[in-house]
Parts: sequence; structure tokens; C-alpha cells
Amino acid sequence: MASTTTTAGNIERPPFIIFGYGSLIFKPPLHTIAKVPGFLKGYVRRFAQKSHDHRGTPENPGRVVTLVHIEDWDKFSSSDPFPHEDTVWGIAYTIDPAYESEVRDYLDYREKDGYTMETIDIHGIDSADGKTDKVIIHGCYVGRNDNPSFIGAEPLPILAETIWRSVGPSGPNKDYLYKLVSAVRQLSPDSHDSHLFALEKIVRSLDAREK
Repeated sequence: MASTTTTAGNIERPPFIIFGYGSLIFKPPLHTIAKVPGFLKGYVRRFAQKSHDHRGTPENPGRVVTLVHIEDWDKFSSSDPFPHEDTVWGIAYTIDPAYESEVRDYLDYREKDGYTMETIDIHGIDSADGKTDKVIIHGCYVGRNDNPSFIGAEPLPILAETIWRSVGPSGPNKDYLYKLVSAVRQLSPDSHDSHLFALEKIVRSLDAREK
């Protein structure tokens, strides 16, 4: 667990730690002084958020991931084919205290399309003894299910088609998916996400069909 930092007046406070579970995994924030792979319990990662400003446009929004508590997801996704035993793997980034304000402003702008900062428990592996170590993090951007960009559950073929054809200022939506899948696979031997992997398979089949 990261140590506290000392500010003026010798007041100690925890460092700013941000958990990335989407694009922050493959495009991390600047001024990172430490990064630790970890996972969340009790949540699912789903392409349930419209992207009007990065991987789509206001007229043709793409799709990006958000976190949803399993119990909340169950309320509007009775047809979700994926098992709940999947854990959500990502990376906890510790930000250099000298640049905390700058990084917060950058992230607030980057995640402005419906995301809200929340505090969530992350679980990591203690490299010393291999046991699970629980860490309380400071920040995680979540697209709550009451934000205007939240779209919820969509049939997988329709979702894959949207991702495959959507393009925004940050590039093709499918590149976001491919980079995220690749990054998640590299986080840990235990890292797995059947929702991501199933989408990747369908979208790559659409690529192959076009060729």
C-alpha cells in the first residue's frame, strides 16, 4: 500500500491513487510514480456507456466500458450471458503529489462524458507472500446507471456491430476494444473477462468478413 505524503504544516494525507479498468490501462495518466495490478470484487465491466467524444460522435456514439455493481447490473440485464465469477482486473496508479491537481483536472476532462469519481476497494497480490492484500483507493471513474450516456445491456451482436463501425476523435472504437483486451490479458495470469473476449471474437470476425 502506498505511503502517505507530507504537505505544508506537516499534515499527512494519502497519495492520490486512480484505478484504471478501461482506457487508463493502455493509456495511463502522466506523472505516475507507481502502478500496481489489482482486481475488484462484486462488479462487472461492461460496454454499457455511450462515447460521444472519444470513440464516437454525438450523432453516432460508440461504446466504452464502465463498472456496474453486480446487483445493479442484474436489474436490467437478465439476458446477460456472462458469469458473475469474473473479476474486474485493472491497474492502480499512484500520482506524483506535486502534480495531483494537474492530473485531476486532466482526468476530469478526459472522463467528462458521464463519468463520476468514486472510491472503490481494490484487491492486489502482495508480492512478498502471494496473499491477497486489500487496498482502499482514492479514485475510480464510473459511469453510473443514471448518467445520460449510460445505455445498459445490449445484445452482443448489436453491441459488437456498433463497436466495429464507430469512429471518434480518439480513433476507431474497435481499436479501444482490441487495446483493452490485450492489456487485460497481460495484467496477470488470473486476469480474465469473458465479456471483453466474446466481443473481441465477434468484432474480429467482422474485420475478417470485410476483407
